[in-house]
Amino acid sequence: MTYNGPTGQTEARVRLPRKGEVLGVVTQLMGGARMTVQCVDGKERMCRVPGKIKKHIWVIEGDYVLVEPWSIEPNEKADIAYRYTKSQADNLKRMGIIKT
Repeated sequence: MTYNGPTGQTEARVRLPRKGEVLGVVTQLMGGARMTVQCVDGKERMCRVPGKIKKHIWVIEGDYVLVEPWSIEPNEKADIAYRYTKSQADNLKRMGIIKT
Protein backbone atom coordinates (compact mmCIF):
# COMPACT_ATOMS: atom_id res chain seq x y z
CA MET A 1 0.00 0.00 0.00
CA THR A 2 1.42 3.39 -0.94
CA TYR A 3 0.57 7.05 -0.49
CA ASN A 4 1.91 10.38 -1.65
CA GLY A 5 4.29 11.70 0.97
CA PRO A 6 5.04 15.31 1.88
CA THR A 7 7.57 15.53 -0.96
CA GLY A 8 4.94 14.45 -3.50
CA GLN A 9 6.70 11.14 -4.12
CA THR A 10 4.99 7.81 -3.68
CA GLU A 11 6.18 6.21 -0.45
CA ALA A 12 5.37 2.89 1.20
CA ARG A 13 3.54 2.92 4.52
CA VAL A 14 5.63 2.09 7.55
CA ARG A 15 4.48 0.47 10.79
CA LEU A 16 4.70 3.03 13.59
CA PRO A 17 5.09 2.25 17.30
CA ARG A 18 1.82 1.42 19.02
CA LYS A 19 0.96 1.92 22.67
CA GLY A 20 3.50 0.08 24.82
CA GLU A 21 6.11 -0.28 22.02
CA VAL A 22 9.49 1.45 21.82
CA LEU A 23 11.86 1.93 18.87
CA GLY A 24 15.42 0.70 19.25
CA VAL A 25 18.63 -0.36 17.51
CA VAL A 26 20.19 -3.80 17.94
CA THR A 27 23.67 -3.26 19.39
CA GLN A 28 24.82 -6.80 20.19
CA LEU A 29 23.74 -10.35 19.38
CA MET A 30 23.90 -12.68 22.38
CA GLY A 31 22.89 -15.99 20.77
CA GLY A 32 19.78 -18.06 21.32
CA ALA A 33 17.51 -15.43 19.70
CA ARG A 34 18.58 -12.88 22.34
CA MET A 35 20.14 -9.49 21.74
CA THR A 36 20.90 -6.16 23.37
CA VAL A 37 18.84 -3.23 22.06
CA GLN A 38 19.47 0.48 22.71
CA CYS A 39 15.99 2.03 22.89
CA VAL A 40 15.03 5.63 22.11
CA ASP A 41 13.82 6.12 25.69
CA GLY A 42 17.48 5.88 26.79
CA LYS A 43 17.33 2.37 28.22
CA GLU A 44 19.33 -0.64 27.06
CA ARG A 45 17.23 -3.80 27.15
CA MET A 46 17.94 -7.51 26.75
CA CYS A 47 15.47 -8.58 24.06
CA ARG A 48 14.39 -11.90 22.62
CA VAL A 49 12.59 -12.91 19.46
CA PRO A 50 9.37 -14.70 20.51
CA GLY A 51 8.74 -18.17 19.13
CA LYS A 52 5.73 -17.15 17.04
CA ILE A 53 7.87 -14.87 14.82
CA LYS A 54 11.29 -16.49 15.26
CA LYS A 55 11.19 -18.18 11.84
CA HIS A 56 9.77 -15.12 10.07
CA ILE A 57 12.35 -12.44 10.87
CA TRP A 58 16.14 -12.39 10.86
CA VAL A 59 17.71 -9.73 13.08
CA ILE A 60 21.34 -8.56 12.85
CA GLU A 61 23.36 -5.80 14.54
CA GLY A 62 22.37 -2.31 13.42
CA ASP A 63 18.75 -3.22 12.59
CA TYR A 64 15.97 -0.91 13.76
CA VAL A 65 13.33 -2.82 15.71
CA LEU A 66 10.16 -2.30 17.70
CA VAL A 67 10.29 -3.79 21.17
CA GLU A 68 7.54 -4.53 23.69
CA PRO A 69 8.89 -4.18 27.26
CA TRP A 70 7.93 -6.96 29.65
CA SER A 71 5.43 -6.19 32.41
CA ILE A 72 7.72 -7.72 35.08
CA GLU A 73 11.04 -5.96 34.29
CA PRO A 74 10.10 -3.25 31.77
CA ASN A 75 13.38 -1.32 32.08
CA GLU A 76 15.60 -4.37 31.49
CA LYS A 77 13.84 -6.92 29.26
CA ALA A 78 11.61 -6.89 26.19
CA ASP A 79 10.37 -8.86 23.19
CA ILE A 80 11.05 -7.94 19.56
CA ALA A 81 7.73 -7.08 17.89
CA TYR A 82 8.88 -5.97 14.44
CA ARG A 83 12.08 -5.46 12.41
CA TYR A 84 12.33 -2.60 9.92
CA THR A 85 13.98 -3.11 6.54
CA LYS A 86 16.59 -0.61 5.39
CA SER A 87 14.10 1.27 3.20
CA GLN A 88 11.53 1.40 6.02
CA ALA A 89 14.19 2.76 8.40
CA ASP A 90 15.10 5.41 5.81
CA ASN A 91 11.42 6.41 5.60
CA LEU A 92 11.27 6.72 9.41
CA LYS A 93 14.38 8.95 9.32
CA ARG A 94 12.80 11.13 6.62
CA MET A 95 9.62 11.42 8.70
CA GLY A 96 11.69 12.50 11.72
CA ILE A 97 10.75 9.54 13.94
CA ILE A 98 14.34 8.22 14.04
CA LYS A 99 16.78 10.99 14.92
CA THR A 100 20.06 9.37 13.85
